[in-house]
Amino acid sequence: MVFGLTPLWAQDAPRTITREASEDLVEEPRAPPTGRTRPNVFFDCSGPNCDSQYYRTEINWVSWVNDHEVADVHVIMGSLSTGAGGREYQLDFLGVETGVEPEGGYEEQLLYQALSTDTRRETLDGLTFTLALGLAEWANTNGYRGLVTLQGTDPELGVAAQRLVSAQEVSDPWDLWVFRVNGNLDRDGEEKVKTTRVSGGFNASRVSPTWKANFNIYGSQNRLFRELSTGEFNDIRTEWTFRPLIAYSVADHWSVGMTSRVGRSPRFNRDLRVDVSPVLEYSFFPYEEATRRSLTAMYTIGPRYSEYIEPTVYSETEELRYRQQLEVDFSSRQQWGDAGFRLRVSHFLHDIHLNRRELRGNINYRLTRGIRIFANGNIAWVSDQIYLPSAGPTDEEALLNLERQATDRESSISVGLSLQFGSIYNNVVNNRFRGAGRF
Repeated sequence: MVFGLTPLWAQDAPRTITREASEDLVEEPRAPPTGRTRPNVFFDCSGPNCDSQYYRTEINWVSWVNDHEVADVHVIMGSLSTGAGGREYQLDFLGVETGVEPEGGYEEQLLYQALSTDTRRETLDGLTFTLALGLAEWANTNGYRGLVTLQGTDPELGVAAQRLVSAQEVSDPWDLWVFRVNGNLDRDGEEKVKTTRVSGGFNASRVSPTWKANFNIYGSQNRLFRELSTGEFNDIRTEWTFRPLIAYSVADHWSVGMTSRVGRSPRFNRDLRVDVSPVLEYSFFPYEEATRRSLTAMYTIGPRYSEYIEPTVYSETEELRYRQQLEVDFSSRQQWGDAGFRLRVSHFLHDIHLNRRELRGNINYRLTRGIRIFANGNIAWVSDQIYLPSAGPTDEEALLNLERQATDRESSISVGLSLQFGSIYNNVVNNRFRGAGRF
């Protein structure tokens, strides 16, 4: 079978593939398992463009399996956004060998950059090429010879020489700045219920190896009409927010910055809110490893000025308070599954009892072949609702959740068990009646 480069690279905008080899890469080729002509591949992905059906259709010279424990190679794909609004995808190819320690197995990494202007098809084609390239190298290293051949493009066409260039190689009139404008109109209606939502936003960002700047403006107006037994209920709410962020990379693991938030939020009884906070962040792992593992601690402190729509439970119509917050964020994506948690603690400086403690977590763990458990949840102890109006919400506002209500705890939890048995292979793709499940 021939895997050609031409169909995947013949695009108007070139993309970049970067190879990062592990120091523990096994150099000596090995023979494939007896009786096997194609390797078993387990594709592990969460996030944008995890279209396994597309990859199975385009790469049909391997056996795609739905169980990690029967795989020869485990592919983990994650992604992070780039400064220009695109995404950088990281594909880790991990050899799975019974009786071999993870440190002694096959490890390879490929990076692929998709542009913000790429269509979904262009991104999928680029990821398909990167995935096929990594699998072909693994297959060749592990004794699967002759599964696929690479066919290059005509050098005279110049396609093969195309690549993304860095900011240092070109004269950029925009100086790395990227701007986005968006607007949206939603309208739903029945005889007795009508809702209209108009929203729009503007974003300006600049990302360099040492500096990160982002300025975001968002506004919306929501109109709600409901016919009740007691009469008609009409509600119009306008909210807006402006959120600037400036961050600087001090060292490999340290970053400092400044963040702010200015806006209006009727749901939180605020006619005007102004926050200004310096930020300090420490990353326990290198930032480059964020797609596979990340552990950061972030500290903020600063003033918060509020003007209220209605007098608060403390009889305030406006106030200036100082607040500090510590946030610890962890995420990991490994061969056994993925997990993460976020711990956030904050309080007002004038009264430590006005605080909020929040814990969020999730886990997806493979117990054994075909069995996995998953859970996610959060719990928060709330004692900082100084913005609540003294009059409280009306019955209609409470039922429609248009205003926050007093509480001392918020929580949610979801747990599940997945059991899969039968055929381990999922090579066959059948696109008939794709929308039948929606009826």
